[in-house]
Amino acid sequence: MQPTETKPLNNLDIIVNSKVGTLDSQTTSDDIRHDYDMIVFCHLRWDFVYQRPQHLISRFAGYLKILFVEEPLPRSEPDSSIRIISSNLHVLQPNIADIQDLPQVLFGFININANPIGWFYSPSFHGVLEKISFSTIVYDCMDELSLFKGASSDLISQERILLNEAKIVFTGGKSLFESKFSLHSNIHCFPSSVDIEHFSMAKNGISIPEELDDIPSPIIGYFGVLDERIDLKLIEQTASKLPDCSFIFIGPVVKIQEEELPRLPNIHYLGIRPYALLPYFLKAFDIAMMPFELNESTKYISPTKTLEYMAAGKPIISTKIRDVVRDYTSCIRLIDNSEDFAEEIRKILDKDIIPKVHLYESILKKTSWDFTVNQMKKIINESIKK
Repeated sequence: MQPTETKPLNNLDIIVNSKVGTLDSQTTSDDIRHDYDMIVFCHLRWDFVYQRPQHLISRFAGYLKILFVEEPLPRSEPDSSIRIISSNLHVLQPNIADIQDLPQVLFGFININANPIGWFYSPSFHGVLEKISFSTIVYDCMDELSLFKGASSDLISQERILLNEAKIVFTGGKSLFESKFSLHSNIHCFPSSVDIEHFSMAKNGISIPEELDDIPSPIIGYFGVLDERIDLKLIEQTASKLPDCSFIFIGPVVKIQEEELPRLPNIHYLGIRPYALLPYFLKAFDIAMMPFELNESTKYISPTKTLEYMAAGKPIISTKIRDVVRDYTSCIRLIDNSEDFAEEIRKILDKDIIPKVHLYESILKKTSWDFTVNQMKKIINESIKK
């Protein structure tokens, strides 16, 4: 599919203002069609754990009118619908059973002659490439989805199609970049970044949520998705060795069963909490943890929470995830097993070691989501001009 002429992103803020319409908080395809500057296809829900897609796309929405398309999920409502996040950011929730029917749903909401940028997070949406004309196609590869639990066996072949059509490929970490480097001629590594101002609130006088009042300190904390990437055995063994420590987990349980989670008196599962409240919970952490299993699904991950913990100034203990080891060995305590984990916790709490949190500042200075978006814009503009 040949790209059509598109104006550079740094000019689109003027164009977008003239396009902005008004919608109710929710509308169906019978109501209105829009000229979108970018259509994003994502395997994650906008209201799920706030991570890379939300950080990037919300910032691009400062320049572009964007339709964020969630993975189809059949619901009881009769129609697909759009949620209005802001005047420039709409979220489409397709109410269909087969993703192959997505183009027909899109035709009800978009102006098919607009030639928007197509931004893909999952190859499973590749079918829209045959039906919709995009000015430029971007593949932001944030995870190796083919290695995740329950992944479709078709993802690898679908990714080949997407890579062939994409003009630009971004990756969410160095290991992922290395695995994709030979597959595309215009690939760029943009590891996940951090909203420093947001998470650094944990270092000031904000209050700790009342729901933690009955959980005794010290607290070893984690926030994020609880799925097959978490080492449940490591957690159970470590918690049993340290009955006077509380281990709290904030986030949804996905792709594993609730009954698989270890259950001890000092392990607490709080469920998902809004992104805006995470610094308040993080303030209560004495130590932040990243207890990831070393398996196929974590082979290429670059955990966003690493920098978020740093922005809060918390000591961090992690299993030896490849991108964590090579970038943060100087300031993160790395462990192999529950004996290591328990020992590192004791050393930090007893002040036998002083975590090198002073090294966080130089790391955090080198990154921000705003900087990442600005660099991505430059690359997109350069590609459009070619």
